[in-house]
Amino acid sequence: MTIPLPASIDETERLLDGADYVADRALATVLFLSLKMGRPLFLEGEAGVGKTEIAKVLAQALGRPLIRLQCYEGLDVSSALYEWNYAAQMIEIRLREASGDTSRDATRSEIFSERFLIRRPILQALEGEPGRAPVLLIDELDRTDEAFEAFLLEILSDNQVTIPELGTIRAAEPPIVIITTNRTREIHDALKRRCFYHWVDYPDAARELEIVHRKAPRANADLAAELVAFVQRLRTIDLFKAPGVAETIDWANALTELNAVALDPAHVSDTLGVLLKYQDDIQRMERGESREILTEVKRELAAS
Repeated sequence: MTIPLPASIDETERLLDGADYVADRALATVLFLSLKMGRPLFLEGEAGVGKTEIAKVLAQALGRPLIRLQCYEGLDVSSALYEWNYAAQMIEIRLREASGDTSRDATRSEIFSERFLIRRPILQALEGEPGRAPVLLIDELDRTDEAFEAFLLEILSDNQVTIPELGTIRAAEPPIVIITTNRTREIHDALKRRCFYHWVDYPDAARELEIVHRKAPRANADLAAELVAFVQRLRTIDLFKAPGVAETIDWANALTELNAVALDPAHVSDTLGVLLKYQDDIQRMERGESREILTEVKRELAAS
């Protein structure tokens, strides 16, 4: 069932909260304005802070299909928009020749019809049902090149695409567009200007603890408080890649599977590969820094 778009910022917060996404006021505000004004939402931030999850939660909360375009180096229009089913077209041509139908115009008209069209994510999103337009997630746009960004401009500006053999296809109702980037390169201003922008930062300790309670509900309360404080401290030091919220949740679930009820040096050492993804960072922690952080965390929590 399709849910109406939220009518206020408070409703937007409740919508996200009902789907277990703990959002701050700034995110709820820009998301509400994006939905209200029909503008794409451009989300930038470090990997693992919950950018992709926003699109997933929004689709779930609104009862709309989620169409995801996962970007990668070398992504081209045929992979993102459409391509022709060349194998099926060749079979159709052979069948027409075998039946004696040699009309070139008729053959061309038939093989370039919609039944031979393979719809990729962007075209699928534009052809969504009125009243139930999908959420189009263009994930990790920074992995593509500037040529692909230029292609997106027509989509974001006019909600339409042109297929030479079929003509222009316009969205009966524009999709809800969420674009994410991990900022491995800068995205051109021309594309950003067509979007509302929000930087998704690491959450503060209170919000991250609430996220852990929701996403790892079996974790002991003391364990959850300690591991969140530990992760918050890790983000203040110079690591190659600081752990994101996704890693915090994974760590809470992993420690719960090990029946941990509180952090201890052995548990931290044994599970660093859940939290950190680069060997240099793990080695740094194993040289004793993790013990120092754990000692400080336990002292601060005991004093609070």
